[in-house]
Amino acid sequence: MESAETQGQAIKVVIIGGGFAGINLAQRLQHDKRYQITLVDKNNYNFFPPLIYQLATGFLETSSICYPFRKLFRDKPNLRFHMGEFQRVDPAAHICYLNNGEIQYDYLVFATGTETNYFGNENIRKHAIPMKNVNDALEMRNTLLKRLEIACITKDPVERRKLTTIVIAGGGPTGVEVSGMLAELRQYVVRKDYPELHGHGGEIYLVNGGESLLEPMTKKSQQHTYNALRKLGVKIKLKTRVKDFVDDQVILNNGDTIQTKTLIWAAGVTARLMDGIPVASTGAGRRMMTDAYNRVIGVDDIFAIGDTCIQTTDKNFPEGHPQLAQVALQQGKLLADNFSAMASNKPLKPFSYVDKGTMAIIGRNNAVADIPKPKLHFNGFIAWAMWLFIHVMALINYRNKLKTMYNWTVAYFTRDQALRMIIKPIPPQPDVKPAEMAAAVKSSV
Repeated sequence: MESAETQGQAIKVVIIGGGFAGINLAQRLQHDKRYQITLVDKNNYNFFPPLIYQLATGFLETSSICYPFRKLFRDKPNLRFHMGEFQRVDPAAHICYLNNGEIQYDYLVFATGTETNYFGNENIRKHAIPMKNVNDALEMRNTLLKRLEIACITKDPVERRKLTTIVIAGGGPTGVEVSGMLAELRQYVVRKDYPELHGHGGEIYLVNGGESLLEPMTKKSQQHTYNALRKLGVKIKLKTRVKDFVDDQVILNNGDTIQTKTLIWAAGVTARLMDGIPVASTGAGRRMMTDAYNRVIGVDDIFAIGDTCIQTTDKNFPEGHPQLAQVALQQGKLLADNFSAMASNKPLKPFSYVDKGTMAIIGRNNAVADIPKPKLHFNGFIAWAMWLFIHVMALINYRNKLKTMYNWTVAYFTRDQALRMIIKPIPPQPDVKPAEMAAAVKSSV
């Protein structure tokens, strides 16, 4: 196949996925006019995954963490958006097939992130609440609010306790942040909005299979987080895994059970297998194996960046990089630079991850942060302020930054927010003919 370069045409780059990795690659590469970039995503908006849980708990509105791709790409002539879902790729023909068409490429980049890993448990997949995208967050918010409303009117104390007890599976940053937010909601909001539940509410459980919370972080961060969540009233179960979820019971691997209708699943992620990519090119966690320049091993002109790839060439991370936002950001930016280098016949730069630190928020005025170089640990208010600043600055544009800061400021001073509405599309109803309606009314009289 003759390349676009040899024909003097713009080099066609197709990016599958508009998360951290994909959007940073597209925005950085757009300045190189030798490339025509098409970003493909199943949603028509970019969203900010680290703040999904705040959307789910009603502290942020959807527009605070989302922004439409087409508005973002305005006045960028070499940057296009295609709303569609990836189906398969034909590496030999250089064609990417979507659910609504096909796109020819010179270079294809997978930046598809991960999906929730239920470890093969169908009951958990069907009945637990995941925390991966905007739809999950809105579904969680609606579900929690509806269950509180039902709990207010039920006369059965056992049923009320099931409705108000919440189990969070997974002790990583998402599990910790959801637990802390829900505990503060229960303490400062639920008791005011739902006086019927005063003294009758259930518990919040955080279940983690490891020996500590936030396992990749320092011992100081782990211990501070554990103590802070316990102080908020969260019941923590370590060295314990959720085995099943059936008949309003969370079954643990030690034989214990928790009566609840709500299991929030933050216990694992996995990459998605891509049709057309050889099985031999897939590594741990179904991630695509890449070389030092993020080229997928075993195929030509296909790259993978972010959580969907595993790269073992970085001497500091011989088993692959952690699936963190910073890795995706850095890989996206470096790949853009390497594409420009390829077009200029210059040498490519291998990827080397620069660890800028890890942090997690626990609650109001309370977070933990570890900075590797120099080796520093922060907790409490200072870490909380650092977390707020970094997450606001990482939002995609100033509109998102300002809306988020406004919502956080109101929530901080009032210990409250006004986004607790149950808003859900009503499914279309079948047409009822006038004669049928009259018959129904007559039969009910």
